[in-house]
Amino acid sequence: MSRAARQRTLIVEADGGSRGNPGVAGYGALVRDPDSGRIIARRAEPLGVASNNVAEYSGLIAGLTAAYAIDPGARVEVRMDSKLVVEQMSGRWKIKHEDMKRLALEAREVAQAIAAAGGSVSYSWIPREKNKDADALSNDGMDGRSISEDLWETADSGDAVDVEEPEVSAADVVADADAEAGAAAEPVQAQRMSAGRERPVRLLLVRHAVTDFTVTGRLDGRGGPNPDLNDEGLAQARAVAAGIDAKVGSLPVRFIASDLSRAQDTIRPAARARGLEVEVDPDWDEQNFGEWDGELLRDLVQNKDFRRLRDDEAYAAPGGGETHRELVERVRGALGRALASAPDGGVVVVASHRKPIMVVLADLLGIDLTHAWMLSIGPASFTGLELWSDGHGTISFVNDTNHLRAR
Repeated sequence: MSRAARQRTLIVEADGGSRGNPGVAGYGALVRDPDSGRIIARRAEPLGVASNNVAEYSGLIAGLTAAYAIDPGARVEVRMDSKLVVEQMSGRWKIKHEDMKRLALEAREVAQAIAAAGGSVSYSWIPREKNKDADALSNDGMDGRSISEDLWETADSGDAVDVEEPEVSAADVVADADAEAGAAAEPVQAQRMSAGRERPVRLLLVRHAVTDFTVTGRLDGRGGPNPDLNDEGLAQARAVAAGIDAKVGSLPVRFIASDLSRAQDTIRPAARARGLEVEVDPDWDEQNFGEWDGELLRDLVQNKDFRRLRDDEAYAAPGGGETHRELVERVRGALGRALASAPDGGVVVVASHRKPIMVVLADLLGIDLTHAWMLSIGPASFTGLELWSDGHGTISFVNDTNHLRAR
């Protein structure tokens, strides 16, 4: 008998959702035996705060991984009601957002493993009403439930269930494509967070130590001169290392910093003391202040437009500046990635800047931009959080500078 004649076929149905887009998110996926119609694997996980697109891709990855576990060399037919994911994974639509590029790459790696084992993966779009089982599992995920059931070993018992091949009309495709195009315009806020963890992730946010710009009161964003720490800042970095050691102890740690040198240099002594490298994530960078970068704050406060920057989420400084909304979008994504790869039972230390730290706190507290400015976050200070996978958490301390006074 030829390989084609005996090759097994598996159907993957996957979905994901976000209550708020971005909001509390979760995914669901299942593997179905096409001959009997039985569901032989079920998956669901909460994702914390994420977008619909991230949730849908996460469901796809879970479904492919489950299919690979059942039969690495199977012919896998993926069915999803996300036109965006189906078209992107089929190579017909480009993937623009970096977060989705990473998730699509992860899905392709699983698909390549299936192909390497002699199998194949194909993708087809189905209407939402044909994807109800995966949708129900994604709602389980959004409700905070983790499901991982492998049922293929008991699949010989019970009655078979007929599986309808989806009947897709042109109107269905057009309507869903329009909806997905709108979703694609939404920025991806976060990758998969610490889904399924039984305890929160401990996060220690560190504002960078002082530079000459900090001392003289000059604005310095992600597009500015990027000054190094001065002598005082280097001394603060040593104190930060001692403070991290006191707070973390022997727990496993992951060190992350923005792309700006002052943030990396602030926690590098702490990382080196543990034999670790500082990982760089540019989405933790300070806001881009356009042509105002390097200007004295005392001069800018006389500018009416500068007051708009403080109060208007949609306003960007002239010369290529960044709006507060744009800053929020990328910081949420950076936070999601940090939490997703947190060491189990350990701490994630992130060296960043005033406004990104302000964004994290404001999101958790549910306060607007005007009130967020009231949060004091001094140079080389610590802010401690404990965050659950559903986006909720506790603020343990803010603007802690005790380690600086101890030096």
